[in-house]
Amino acid sequence: MEIPANLEKEVIQLFSDMDRAYLQVAEQTGFECRGCDDNCCRTRFYHHTLIELLYMRSALAALPPDLQGRIKDQAHAACRQMAAMERRGDLIRVMCPLNEQGRCVLYAHRPMICRLHGIPHGLRRPDGRTLAGPGCDNYYAQCENSDRFRLDRTPSYTVMADLECRLRGQLGFNQKIKLTVAQMIVEDSVKV
Repeated sequence: MEIPANLEKEVIQLFSDMDRAYLQVAEQTGFECRGCDDNCCRTRFYHHTLIELLYMRSALAALPPDLQGRIKDQAHAACRQMAAMERRGDLIRVMCPLNEQGRCVLYAHRPMICRLHGIPHGLRRPDGRTLAGPGCDNYYAQCENSDRFRLDRTPSYTVMADLECRLRGQLGFNQKIKLTVAQMIVEDSVKV
């Protein structure tokens, strides 16, 4: 299953808008996301949208077969590592299987959190309250007056929610999704 062409253009535009909003705040604050000890590619993020799943899987399918195989092997290993760490009660810090030599193999198709993580952010709720989230440690180490600039995630989340509803409606899909990137690559639990 693929994202219908009419929605794929909107997804591409949304991700471009996210990148632009992130870069604008990064430039305003002087933040550069680069080689820190707390690499977000080692952070266990969960992804909840069918859009991100299908968008990433379509890009993965377009890679050369040998690279696809290597990424799938790395994803299986990452899933095993995360499960073992979770059983032991360890902090789960496993490199994303899409990271090759410090770079994301599917950078243009990376999920939303990979585009927005690191900069302090806000989200306006429908009831008018604003939820605030912190930036990463590297952000605070680099940026003075760091709370002055916040990335407003509301526009991105609003568009993402609209696209997700439309996509699910078109595909008749109603499953919940809560997967890491590694799980998105290897698990068949989400039938699309």
